Amino acid sequence: MIDRAGLAEFLRKRREAMQPEDVGVPRGPRRRTDGLRREEVAALCHMSVDYYSRLERQRGPQPSEQMIASIAQGLHLSLGERDHLFRLAGHQPPPRGASGDHVAPGMLRIFDRLGDTPAEIVTELGETLRQTPLSLALVGDRSHHTGAARSLGYRWFTDPAARELHPPEDHGFYSRLYAAGLREIVSRRGPASKAARLASTLVSQSAEFGTLWDQHEVGLVPRQVKRYVHREVGLLEVSCQTLHDPEQSHLLLVYTASPGSETYEKLQLLSVIGATTSPS
Repeated sequence: MIDRAGLAEFLRKRREAMQPEDVGVPRGPRRRTDGLRREEVAALCHMSVDYYSRLERQRGPQPSEQMIASIAQGLHLSLGERDHLFRLAGHQPPPRGASGDHVAPGMLRIFDRLGDTPAEIVTELGETLRQTPLSLALVGDRSHHTGAARSLGYRWFTDPAARELHPPEDHGFYSRLYAAGLREIVSRRGPASKAARLASTLVSQSAEFGTLWDQHEVGLVPRQVKRYVHREVGLLEVSCQTLHDPEQSHLLLVYTASPGSETYEKLQLLSVIGATTSPS
């Protein structure tokens, strides 16, 4: 059963404990108290101010699991706090580990400070959970996919459009990289895992993947420099730095270019025109 009083108190305490700087919100000269306003939290949680306010006032219908997950992420809750929030709302907490989509608050705090940099948070299967605006301009929106198509590796072998972002001479390496990477994840997670189901699906849908899968290649690592082909600015060569959250098996990927380089100038241009030129 939902604990309305406990839920309301917990939400209020967490909102008041958060600072605008924690989530990239300007403090502004007229802010008189610490903590976030209800409208700011509602925006972070992708819901109406009225809906969120009713929860803090012990009113309204029982929130769904999806709504609670959105609140937990918007409030930058830890896994323990997330699980507590689910129980207060009358739901069982989602499973932890590689199959979960809840991004750790520490990783989110870093991500929130990368607004002028191409960066994304992905699962070990290449499912995009968060993207910065410049990442959207560079590679398009990768977070809207559903089902197996959430995985970049799955799209690589089943959707020709996924390959258009890379020069043709790089395609063979990426095919080997995705197959080898999935092979290692299946070995780590086991035959009943989500990774194993993805591999089985790909074997049935892609002859190329099936051939590579049978070769049992492992141990490939991504190249230090990634090359992208953007339809407006052309070829970009970026370095990729990775931050790993071992508890959730999430990766924060940050793409950079040397100041003054051609790619650096192209990224500056994308930051201006990206909203209207990002890949579909």
